[in-house]
Amino acid sequence: MGLNPALEAKLAKPQTASARIDDNFRGKDITFITDKAGQAITLFIGKRNPDGSITGERYVRHLQYAPDGVTVIKSHWDNKGKVTRA
Repeated sequence: MGLNPALEAKLAKPQTASARIDDNFRGKDITFITDKAGQAITLFIGKRNPDGSITGERYVRHLQYAPDGVTVIKSHWDNKGKVTRA
């Protein structure tokens, strides 16, 4: 199952570089991790536990850059499966 287009648009916006950002999206808890350029590269979506971790799904983003090394020409999110915290 792919990501909601509205969520993809939210994650496509540049954020703080090398950060972990906790947020909500349409009633679900999300946490995403950004790279040194501020692009979201890992997403956890589901229900937040008291320790701040997420029980739900993990997605990883694959980016393809233009020869200038700055402009993103392709972006794709892969579902890496369930995540749980025991």
